[in-house]
Amino acid sequence: MQGVNTKERIILGIDPGTAVMGYGLVKQTGSKLELISLGVVKMGNLDDHMLKLQRIFEKTVALIDNYHPDCLAIEAPFYGKNIQVMLKLGRAQGMAMAAALSRNVDITEYAPRKIKQSITGNGNATKEQVAGMIQRLLNFTETPDFLDATDGLAVAVCHAFQRNVAGGSSSSTSKKSYSGWDTFVKDNATRVSGVGKKK
Repeated sequence: MQGVNTKERIILGIDPGTAVMGYGLVKQTGSKLELISLGVVKMGNLDDHMLKLQRIFEKTVALIDNYHPDCLAIEAPFYGKNIQVMLKLGRAQGMAMAAALSRNVDITEYAPRKIKQSITGNGNATKEQVAGMIQRLLNFTETPDFLDATDGLAVAVCHAFQRNVAGGSSSSTSKKSYSGWDTFVKDNATRVSGVGKKK
């Protein structure tokens, strides 16, 4: 017997990047959404790529420790022509995911198109269109670094919408979930050698 799901949860959304990481946190109670926080982590002053990755990990852990989210929703790197940019974005995303896994926070990954579609109804929406819709949904005024912050917030809102659409369990080819190292290893046995094998 399934009633209306009014359980409260906090969702951390992250749009990973190596120059700027956008993030947003929302509280979801049933179908009601409330803005907790949004902002950016700037890394333009760091020359070393490894230091940028360290900053992403540390800032994500700090957000988790500060706000205690129930889950992390993260944007997947988009497929671009520049393989070096994709590699760097993938590393940035990996660091945020590793931070969440280190705190046993569930992770769901969303394709950029899925996020835009979920927020605006248009998979090709501009950053400005997504930001405008997020602003109306959560009823807040513009902030500095507005677009980078709302990109992170959009991922969190997209994740919140999935529960409402699918009644708590959604299956979609444009998202991937992991609840810890064990499930990640199980789903990626061919990518992880010597891990997860029974002795």
